[in-house]
Amino acid sequence: MALARGSRRLIEHASLQINPGWRVGVIGANGSGKSSLFALLRGELHADHGDCEVPARWTIASVAQETPALAMSALEYVLDGDAELRHIERELAVLEQASDAAHDGHRVGELHARLSEIDGYSAAARAATLLSGLGFADDEFTRPVSHFSGGWRMRLNLAQALISRSDLLLLDEPTNHLDLDAVVWLEQWLTGYSGTMLLISHDRDFLDGCVTHIVHLHAQSLTLYTGNYTAFEEQRATQLAMQQAMYAKQQREIAHLERFVERFRAKASKARQAQSRLKALDRMERISAAHVDAPFDFEFPEPARAPDPLLVLDHVCAGYGARTVLEHLKLTLRPGARIGLLGPNGAGKSTLIKLLAGELEPLSGTRTDGRGLAIGYFAQHQLEQLRPEESPLWHMLHQEPRAREQVLRDYLGGFDFRGPMADAAIAPFSGGEKSRLALALLVRRRPNLLLLDEPTNHLDLEMRHALMRALAGYEGSLVLVSHDRALLRTVCDEFLLVADGRAAPFDGDLEDYLAWLTARRGTRAAANVVQERVADKAGRRQSRAESKSERQAQLARRRPLAKEAERIERDLAAWQEEQRALALKLAEAGTDAAACALRSAEIAQFIDAAEHRWLEVHAELEALGEA
Repeated sequence: MALARGSRRLIEHASLQINPGWRVGVIGANGSGKSSLFALLRGELHADHGDCEVPARWTIASVAQETPALAMSALEYVLDGDAELRHIERELAVLEQASDAAHDGHRVGELHARLSEIDGYSAAARAATLLSGLGFADDEFTRPVSHFSGGWRMRLNLAQALISRSDLLLLDEPTNHLDLDAVVWLEQWLTGYSGTMLLISHDRDFLDGCVTHIVHLHAQSLTLYTGNYTAFEEQRATQLAMQQAMYAKQQREIAHLERFVERFRAKASKARQAQSRLKALDRMERISAAHVDAPFDFEFPEPARAPDPLLVLDHVCAGYGARTVLEHLKLTLRPGARIGLLGPNGAGKSTLIKLLAGELEPLSGTRTDGRGLAIGYFAQHQLEQLRPEESPLWHMLHQEPRAREQVLRDYLGGFDFRGPMADAAIAPFSGGEKSRLALALLVRRRPNLLLLDEPTNHLDLEMRHALMRALAGYEGSLVLVSHDRALLRTVCDEFLLVADGRAAPFDGDLEDYLAWLTARRGTRAAANVVQERVADKAGRRQSRAESKSERQAQLARRRPLAKEAERIERDLAAWQEEQRALALKLAEAGTDAAACALRSAEIAQFIDAAEHRWLEVHAELEALGEA
């Protein structure tokens, strides 16, 4: 199979078979063709050569990239992800509104049976569980989709894909808009997914936790590895070592043959042997030198100065307008501090980062900056401040107008902005490329306090690894918010837990925090169960009160029908007894056979009409709630 986008060849001569039930991580550098491969599987692209076959009856689910500003609630929007459920609900609504003459009870029964088969009666509860796991508060389930920001709408799209009961689930970097607790929840959910999954991700811990295989897209080829990402790294390292050993051996053989040819080419007695060796060299299938693509090579320069303390918050309250998010903050940042911020979604981690960066003024309390404090602040919204019509080199020169152009070009090369790319307008750049440029601008400022809010979003594995190496060697202080557990584990020496309006030191590591999250989620789930039971009990009481008068009205309508049914049953019993008596008389000799036959036919008509009316009466009784 071969795949291209325009004139660019993405995949060549690839053969790959994915078996049902596999959870496959798809990895490769940004721009290598991973998302195009997904588009091929969805039928949006066609292979240039070869075939891409997916079972015709499979339901394919993927995360929509656009979310219209709809007035429907978040819960209803998520339920739209189950197309069959929505189709059944619409058909049932039409049938239930039909007149008595057009009412198709058999079809209604079939639809309710299918609804039970697909677990449709619990669909709303499952949608609520997905929303809760992805960070939505209970009171947000009924909020219109249009009220949510772009990142939260992407979470809604993810929940919509997860609820779809798909056979093939395609997830393209689903963790980009999630925080750590939502990432951990999603990882656990995907581990229990029963269908086939292809997952593009640059989060090594996330891949390790939920995939069974790895497909590596590299050098226009697809290579399948068994196991998670750690297993892939081990297998690939072994392959590269073997390839390098074979390459070295072949180079020695080539050198030996070339020396023989050079030495004896001019001698007539050895000419035939020299020609034979030249042909052997031509026929030889060359082994390429093994290498791992690592285009990124940068480090944070040593800060010019490091005041002590760098920054102090004393009894600070932070928030937005009249809403307080964090209160009674006491924090002293000293040189060499390496702090990771942990906490549930919406607890105030980004608020604290903005407060430290000076983008948010304290509502009360005091903030004291050390003399010579130089802050480097990275957040996703800062990508919007880049000039789309300008080049990476222009941004560097604008920030550092006195620097030599060649020095800045060399510096940009460390972030893989080489050659024409350094001079190209950044408008068509991917999110990862814009993030790299923002990091390059940040690093160049030589900050002594780094504030990083989800710096790895859109970065591929190689760039994440380069950033991790650079931060590990950084001599300044840093405060980090990230859902990348490998980055937190490698870079941070201590953690602050931001929760319940406070920020306090967390005595533990990431595994302890994940255990804390699980316990907290369990406590809240138990509290929700209690609240639901109380609400359900009150609802049942109200329902009983509301239905009392309705039951009385039904009883008033049911009584005459029940009496009519009893009368019909008595008549039927009497007529059937008379029919048996007439049959005995017809069997006796001397009986007036004509009179008996006439009466028997008359009674048969009475019985037929009575049975028809009996069925109608019982249908009405069933409609009124008769069992």
